Amino acid sequence: MNGMHTSEGKDTITLGAGCFWCVEAVFTELKGVVSVTPGYTGGATKDPDYKSICTGTTGHAEVAQVVFDPHVITLDEILEIFWQTHDPTTLNRQGHDSGTQYRSAIFFHTKEQQVRAENYKVELDRSAAFASPIVTEITPIGPFYPAENYHRDYYANNPDQGYCQYVIRPKLEKLRKVFANKLK
Repeated sequence: MNGMHTSEGKDTITLGAGCFWCVEAVFTELKGVVSVTPGYTGGATKDPDYKSICTGTTGHAEVAQVVFDPHVITLDEILEIFWQTHDPTTLNRQGHDSGTQYRSAIFFHTKEQQVRAENYKVELDRSAAFASPIVTEITPIGPFYPAENYHRDYYANNPDQGYCQYVIRPKLEKLRKVFANKLK
């Protein structure tokens, strides 16, 4: 076992791309994704909750921990979808969501993930894929705290809520158009 795989040949990577409701909704739709758990990582406070995260003082990012089968969807495909479904050039902001908890971040679980993510980021910048430089933070995973139950499957459970209609749905429409062959 080379450290890349978790139990039963699955991999885990933790991604921050703004509100975790969006990240969860996007990655849940993909073939090969076994589970997506919204939560918090990257901060100093033990056992943070949503209210404390929203103050921006805990240092945590809203993230989604993605468990996937690399025989069905590769790490590179996960990273491509990550970079295409949010703006990785804005520091601590996604649309109207602003604060360090909304930073673009990849929390890697293995050295291989770190190397692949850093190389991918360099290539995107070199090719000028985005108009501005990518500010995505690439750091080792630390303690991960699952979000409160009411945050799980948020889009699926609240599709008519305003944020879901105006922020999440357009991301899903883009995903469904650009990555149609990757959907469940």
